[in-house]
Amino acid sequence: MAEKPVVAAKSPAVLELDAGTYWWCACGRSKNQPFCDGSHKGTGLSPQKLELSEKKKVALCNCKHSNKKPFCDGSHRNLP
Repeated sequence: MAEKPVVAAKSPAVLELDAGTYWWCACGRSKNQPFCDGSHKGTGLSPQKLELSEKKKVALCNCKHSNKKPFCDGSHRNLP
């Protein structure tokens, strides 16, 4: 059974990313937020692949509770 994700921050990571493939941290344990550094090993959680076909400004979820992962949907506002 998967552990619950750790809230890395209660605000999104707003970034302008180049076209390419990224791995979004779903566990909240990465020291390289919002991207995966392998810290999820043993948690039952896995990073999510994000592919961009062009340079784009994105708001990536840092609370790890978004319903639109890896993108922020404002769920951090409802966390204790």
